[in-house]
Amino acid sequence: MNDIETTLRKSAAGLPRTAPDELDTLLAERAAAEGLLDVAYASADSPLGPLFVATTPRGLVRVAYSEFRSESDVVEELARKVSPRVLEAPARLDEVRRELDEYFDGRRTDFDLPIDWSLAPGFTGKVLHETARIGFGRTSTYAEVARGAGSPRAVRAAGNALGANPMPVVVPCHRVLRTGGALGGYTGGVERKEFLLRLEGVLG
Repeated sequence: MNDIETTLRKSAAGLPRTAPDELDTLLAERAAAEGLLDVAYASADSPLGPLFVATTPRGLVRVAYSEFRSESDVVEELARKVSPRVLEAPARLDEVRRELDEYFDGRRTDFDLPIDWSLAPGFTGKVLHETARIGFGRTSTYAEVARGAGSPRAVRAAGNALGANPMPVVVPCHRVLRTGGALGGYTGGVERKEFLLRLEGVLG
């Protein structure tokens, strides 16, 4: 439990007696009303396994494959790099989860979510902004993305930036392949990259 949760739970003595899930909702609502909630997070189901998703008032800031990063590790990362005011608040992620569901169901080809690029500074941000322009069902290469980010020789650095993508699926690093068509690496594992490319009709 982080500091904000501890403080809010101590101050919840005057709240009506409710089930734990309702208490969490009340805590999140109170934190938001009092300006104490900078980062809201929740879990989202997907065909690729549970996803950790987080948002700020500016937009989606984090998507993580739970298989590779524990919830506590990602919360700690957000507290350190974005704001210590982090709280589980599923209702604030309803739109994110809805759009992800539609994408995985084949009913959405573009995400309309605002993005908070706080976790993608410098060259990483340039690479990911370029990656975000790659349309559904299309692909690019590491070399093309590096060129679009303004550093055509920085192909390896572009690959590292894609590997550090804080918002996989939504910022579609799975659409970036090696020159010649080989899949290359992927944060969530090559199997997930193949799944996403098949979903989008790139792979048969």
